[in-house]
Amino acid sequence: MNAPVSEDHLKTAVVLIGHGSRRGKANVGFEKYVAAYRAAHPEYTVSHGYVELAEPFMGDAIRDAARDHDRVVAMPLLLFRSGHAKNDLPMVLNEIRSEFPERELLAADTLGVHPDLCDLVFRRASETELMPAAKTSVAAGDDDDRYKAALANTAVIFVGRGSSDPDANGDFYKQMRIFAEGRGFGWVLPCFIGITEPSLDQALNLISRTRPERVILAPYFLQPGVLIERIREQVEKFRKEYPWVQAAVADPLGMDDAILNVVHERIRQALSGQNALPCDTCKFRVAMPDQEEHVGGLKALLWSARHSFTHNQAMPHEHAHKPIRKHVLVCGNVDCAANGSIRALTALRSGLKRRGLLKEVLVTQTSCMGHCGAGPNVVVYPDGIWYRGVVEGDIEELIDEHLVGDRLVARLVDNIM
Repeated sequence: MNAPVSEDHLKTAVVLIGHGSRRGKANVGFEKYVAAYRAAHPEYTVSHGYVELAEPFMGDAIRDAARDHDRVVAMPLLLFRSGHAKNDLPMVLNEIRSEFPERELLAADTLGVHPDLCDLVFRRASETELMPAAKTSVAAGDDDDRYKAALANTAVIFVGRGSSDPDANGDFYKQMRIFAEGRGFGWVLPCFIGITEPSLDQALNLISRTRPERVILAPYFLQPGVLIERIREQVEKFRKEYPWVQAAVADPLGMDDAILNVVHERIRQALSGQNALPCDTCKFRVAMPDQEEHVGGLKALLWSARHSFTHNQAMPHEHAHKPIRKHVLVCGNVDCAANGSIRALTALRSGLKRRGLLKEVLVTQTSCMGHCGAGPNVVVYPDGIWYRGVVEGDIEELIDEHLVGDRLVARLVDNIM
């Protein structure tokens, strides 16, 4: 009998998963993390993929890695657990496991709550012009009491993106609390720049009433982007309204060894079978106030932008005909029609007919969908994907990529509902 192969001899691939963006600079920033982790860990074959809006799609990247490796670890390089980590990635992995039953496909956790990342936020806050001001407000030779008094007059606003998932928002609050512990700041407040509340405006308004000497905004983001620019704009407005309060915006987390170390820790945990995804407060598993409609197995996938089956389609069907898998709405109003929507509609139906998909994909011509000037507009449900500027020449790609392959045509995406 052959001796078992040591795990050290297994060929292991790591696929780092990013969200994906239509802004090329954001994707370049993510790929710098990938390159840095690859350089630091030559023991793994390191590649990357995206959840949406950019290529390569994470499913393709994981599938490519599975062809040549005994083990593949998919690591969502996301700050907290939300629908992409809880639904999208597990769904893709389950599909690929059926294609490669002899491979070990593992999902690592997100970066999550980690004290090293709190230390990194503090370092970023310390790099602003206001932290040195707090430190130098204590004259040489004075004791720590005056320095502590200076920090006690400093407020930190911990700014996150916000999520529709209460679990992710709860982890954000926990990370903020760990950051606040023992640092000596007079106030540490949480807020979000999008999706949920309290908003940044609300936090700034509240902190202004406490009249601190200085306010430092700590954006809890991996890298710069549109939302960081929005934070800076709102802070500039705050400075004009409250000139007696000094305000500064720290840099986001950015490229740092602390990020790479946490990534490696999560990957090692996945390889050793530790740190399984907890679901005690996950809106997809447990009924939360105003979130009840999200709960329940495949029903949860309805709320993922990349799912391919609805709850009703997964249930036993009492009718003999095959259920409709997707519904495509094509605007036929005047503006869209003038830009070629009717030709695109005809090509869509023709392309689906050639592929034998007319009974699986329903196509409907609509009146105005309210996005005049962006057309021709095409919407795919139940995925909730709105495409803009779709012309006849885009139809074959739209069919093959989205309607057949369940991959977004990133260059045409207008919105994800």
